[in-house]
Amino acid sequence: MSVQESQSAHSVLMVRPASFSFNPQTAETNAFQQQQGAKKLAPEAVLREFELAAAQLRRAGVAVIVANDTPEPAKPDAIFPNNWVSFHADGTVVLYPMLAVNRRRERREEVIAQVAREGSLRISRTVDLTEHESRGQYLEGTGSLVLDRMARIAYACLSPRTHLDVLGDFAQQLDYELLTFDAADAAGQPIYHTNVLMAVGSRFAVVCGEVIGASSQRDAVFARLETTGHEVIDISAPQMNAFAGNVLELVGTEGPVAAVSTTAWSALGRAQRLMLEKHVGIVCVDIPLIERSGGGGIRCMIAEVHLPARGQS
Repeated sequence: MSVQESQSAHSVLMVRPASFSFNPQTAETNAFQQQQGAKKLAPEAVLREFELAAAQLRRAGVAVIVANDTPEPAKPDAIFPNNWVSFHADGTVVLYPMLAVNRRRERREEVIAQVAREGSLRISRTVDLTEHESRGQYLEGTGSLVLDRMARIAYACLSPRTHLDVLGDFAQQLDYELLTFDAADAAGQPIYHTNVLMAVGSRFAVVCGEVIGASSQRDAVFARLETTGHEVIDISAPQMNAFAGNVLELVGTEGPVAAVSTTAWSALGRAQRLMLEKHVGIVCVDIPLIERSGGGGIRCMIAEVHLPARGQS
């Protein structure tokens, strides 16, 4: 029997980068990455974006645990921890198989130990899915998975980074229903991660319906979201490309908030903003260098921590 889990977390893990850069090993499958100007990236500018984002979340009342990346070996995407680990309300930690070999270095036991120590949290089991890497099968955490934690539904668009066999393994071990679909950009390339085209909050969902390939799949996604009580904010492909789907609901001091980048917020129309603001406060962070060179947004920088407190059954 799975433990009831809230949709949004009070605490999060973020990883302060030591070697952030454009990653050629991920660029083939991530159309959001831009190499132009990447070689001129100033480390201090990237760190400034990171620190300001963490500070803004803290000001909103979100508990932010910051782990430091290690300089060696170099890990250009360490700033995106949600792809290798997730933390769940029953005390489960899940480790995920990742496509890029140089991203597998990001999985560090000391980071998990720091989360448990700083948050006074209990870990009761680890589900290690990384053996799938040996078979060329991947599932990149809550990049590949967009979880409706309350309804126990895992939404996932299939891609070179998201495979059915691993999805089935996750669903069986974590007791989730799967809703899978195909999604592609204007060039016909599969959308690399589900969390750039959709987000699920407690009462809202953001979805880029036009990139979901089959109308039957699109209808199934929208219908499932509506039957689980979500107001759906449908965004366009250009808005998706501006990271408008890459948002995350969290719990702040005064209730739920959504972490949104300035790029994404600028791309949303007035009506869409009002729909979102009905349900959450907005924490708007400015991370253009990270978005362009890393190909991931603010949601990708955050691993939600749902672990129970020590002593809590």
